[in-house]
Order: sequence, then structure tokens, then C-alpha cells
Amino acid sequence: MLPPRQQSRAGGPQTSLSLVPLDTRLSPEEPRSNSDNLRESPTESASSRETWPTADAIASKKIENGKAEIDCPEQSVIRRVSSADKISLQDIARERVDVICEKMHHLPEEFLEELKNGLRVILEGGNGSQHREEFFILQKLVQSRSDLTAKTLIRAHRVQLEILVAINTGIQGFLHPSISLSQTSLIEIFVYKRCRNIACQSQLPADDCTCETCTNSNGFCNLCMCVVCSKFDFEVNTCRWIGCDLCSHWTHTDCAIREQLICMGPSVKSGAGASEMVFRCQACNRTSELLGWVKDVFQHCAPSWDGEALMRELDFVSRIFHGSKDQRGRKLFWKCDDLKEKLKTGKVDAKAACRAILMVFQELEMDSPKSLENSEGGRLIAPQEACNRIAEVVQEAIRKMEIVADEKMRMFKKARLALEACDRELADKAREAAELKMDRQKKKVQIEELERIVRLKTAESDMFQLKANEAKREAEKLQRIALAKSDKSEEEYTSNYLKQKLSEAEAEKQYLYEKIKLQESSRVSQSSSGGDPSSMLMYSKIHDLLYSVPPKADSQSNECHPFRTNP
Repeated sequence: MLPPRQQSRAGGPQTSLSLVPLDTRLSPEEPRSNSDNLRESPTESASSRETWPTADAIASKKIENGKAEIDCPEQSVIRRVSSADKISLQDIARERVDVICEKMHHLPEEFLEELKNGLRVILEGGNGSQHREEFFILQKLVQSRSDLTAKTLIRAHRVQLEILVAINTGIQGFLHPSISLSQTSLIEIFVYKRCRNIACQSQLPADDCTCETCTNSNGFCNLCMCVVCSKFDFEVNTCRWIGCDLCSHWTHTDCAIREQLICMGPSVKSGAGASEMVFRCQACNRTSELLGWVKDVFQHCAPSWDGEALMRELDFVSRIFHGSKDQRGRKLFWKCDDLKEKLKTGKVDAKAACRAILMVFQELEMDSPKSLENSEGGRLIAPQEACNRIAEVVQEAIRKMEIVADEKMRMFKKARLALEACDRELADKAREAAELKMDRQKKKVQIEELERIVRLKTAESDMFQLKANEAKREAEKLQRIALAKSDKSEEEYTSNYLKQKLSEAEAEKQYLYEKIKLQESSRVSQSSSGGDPSSMLMYSKIHDLLYSVPPKADSQSNECHPFRTNP
């Protein structure tokens, strides 16, 4: 019997947030009954949804990268983005990889984070049908492209690749700032070569399985996904998952009930003639018995369950054996219903109910056909029948040994694949660290270059300011010289003008003097012949006028000079 479903990786998250599944459907199928009397199962239960780690799991991963973030602080520069340079989610889903990559290299980190936040809001589906429709359009654009191959995606921008993977898988965890996968892992997830469950991360097909489901279902991982719905979660140690004893593929109990994979069939242990509730695996189309599996789950896990968890597990068992027609299955169904009612009403506590259900499994083990055969004491059996029974026991032992050997081989292959994945991841991390170091050196050189340019521009500014101050002082000096020369030229002009006027006055004086002298000589000549008193009077006036004119002319020229201006 396959053991209860265990954690795919140690230390993985237990519960999580619901995400958009890879195979999204707007109208889920109606629930179908297991048989005529089988109770209906929900179309999709809580365990049928793809989930993601909680904040605790994310915080643990964030601590691992914390030191690197502290040692290499980024110097963020906020700058505006023009409308022509902006890109949208539709552009990323539609345009060529190299075109979008070139644009993203010129966009600031803040704008790229806004793009990722916008896609996270759409994947969360807070706006109902509108966000679902937007997501379906984006996913249709991405999945209809033939150019998105491993060769083209290797040249994609980191944020561009995360957005494409999130759109293709419908999982918003790839956009979380604390979840960082290598570019190689993201490309392998996009092309369905690696499991999209980050807690698993197995190479596909897992364990090199060659069954039809693993071969034909893109992105299906038999280690963590349901064969029916191809979704994964982190529920372990529970009856919500049913494992096949032969191929070890897992199926949600809800999906198995809905697809009528749980039904009455020939007993696996007792052979033909007896019937019991069995599970028919959709991957290998073989059956596994359910009663022993449920008993193993309760024996290993029930002591650690609380009352609420025990109530849920009893409900799963009730729905599994609701359509049972054999005596043991009906007895288990009735007992589970009875314990559920007692737990609801508080008549029994979780520990008492756990002890009670384990006692029921012991009673059912005593009522098994093999126990009844063993109780037939003393009856002699024919040699041929004894040989047949011995052969059955040997075949059962060989079958169990083969199952154990196959399980060991799968575990060995899984460990080897995990080691190879760790080596690849280590190489990717080393390459990313080298790239980060180179980017840091480049940014350091760019910062030094910018600082040198700033110092040069500052020196130029100081030099131009000094020259401006010198030019200002020179202009003031020239202005003072111009004013002084203007005053001096005005004084020289005035002096020259006065000198000219004085020369003219002297010439006029000389002219009048000569005229007077001439008149005196004529007067003397006349007086000698007998003069006139009136002529004497005229001579006296002209003499007074002649000696009084030059001072008046000087004073008038100084007062009435038309070019004189007060400084």
C-alpha cells in the first residue's frame, strides 16, 4: 500500500494562497455521482486548487538573499517615463522578445515593478469577470505565439521573462519580489521542461515516467500534481490525496469521486468473487484498494490532528465509502458519520474520536476475508489448494518487493535529479553573482564619471562667474573713464569757445580802436579848423562804449553758451 502523501521537499510550506490554475475554466463541470446512491462531490475542493507559499515561507527565502541585498545597495534614481517609451502587458504578450527587451533596458525599475503589480492584481481576480477576461486574453496571446522558444527567451529581460511565465502558468508567485528563480529555470518552466511548482522544481517528465499522462500533458508532474486536474497544493498526511499502489501517481479525492474513479470492484487482495471499494488510477488504469490505505493514513497521521482536521478527514472517508456495498465499507461509513455527529455536538473530543476510529479499523481487519480463512481451524486442504495459496503468498511477497524496489529506485533518481538541479542552480547563482558584480563595477565607474563631470562643470561655473565679475568691474571702470572724459571734453570745448569769443571781441575792439583813432585824427584835423560840440559828445560815447564792451561779452558768452550742460 502506498504511504500517505508526504511533503515533496523538506521544510516546504504547508498552506498557501490560492492562485489561478494553468488550465483555467470559466464554467466547471457539474458534479457527477459515484453511483446511484453515492453522495455528490464538490466540483473543485480546497485541495484542488494550485496554491503558493505563505508569507512565512517567503520570508525564509528572503532571509537567504538579505545579506547580498545589504552588501550591494542599489542607488535608485527616479525619472519620468514618456508615453512613447511606456509598454503594457499586452505589448509584452504580443511584441517580439528582442523589441520588448530593448525597451525594458531603458525603463526605470519603478515602472517595471508597476507592470508586475498590475499583473498580480489581474491574477488575484479581485475585479471578478473583468480580470478573468483580461487574463484569458493575455494567456491566449502568449500561448498562440510560436516564436517563444528556449532560444529566443534566453535573450529576454528578467522582468519580461517573469511576466511571460506568470501569464503562461497563471501563477502570481513568479512575480513576487522575494521569489527569485534562475533564468534557465524560468525558461524550462515556460517550455514545460520543469515543474511549475517551485516547491517541487522537478525535471519533466518526473522520474522519467513514460505513461500517457506524463508524456502528453504539458507541464504535468506526477510527484506533486493531480492526474485529473493537473493542479498541485501542499496538503500532506491527509485523505484528500489518493495514491496509486502501482504507478505512484496522485489524484485529489474530490477529483476521483467526481470522475467516478472510486467505485465497487474486485478485491485486490482476495481476488475474484469478493468486491470492495477500489480506486482506479486514470494514469495506469489499474486499481488499488482503499480501506487499507485509509487505515494507514489514520494510523500514521490521526494522532497529530486537531478536532477540525479530524472532522475534515472523517468527511472525506464518508464520501469515499458512501457508495460502498460491502459490509466493511458500509460499517466504516456509518461509524464516520456517527463520529462526525458526536464531534459536532461535543459528545466526544478529538482524542476519543481518534481512538474510536482506530478501533473500528482493527475490527474491520478482523472481519477481513483472510482473517475468516485463517479462523477455519483444523480443516485439511488439498495439496493443489495449498500450492495455490503458497504461490499467492509468494507472488504477493514478490509484488511488494518489486514495489519497494521501484520506490527505492524512484527515490534514488529523485535524489540524483535534485543533486543535478542543485548543481545547475549553484552554477546559475554563480553566474548571476558574476553578472551582479560586473553591473556593480559598471555602475561604480558610471558614478565616478558623473562625479567627475559634476566637478568639471562646477569648476567651469566658478571660472565663468569670476570672468563675469571681472567684466563687470571693467565695465564700471570704463564707465567712470567715459564720464571723466566727457566732463574734460566739455570743459575744453567751453574754454575754446570762450577763447574764440575773446579773440573776436579783441578783433572787434581793435577794429573800433582803429576806427576811433581814425575819427580822432579827423576830429583833430577838424578841431584845428574849428570843431563842433556835438562831435565831441559822440566821441565821448564811442570811447565809453569801446572800453565797456569786452567784459559784457565775456559774461554773456558764459551765461548763454548753448552747449553748456551741468555735469
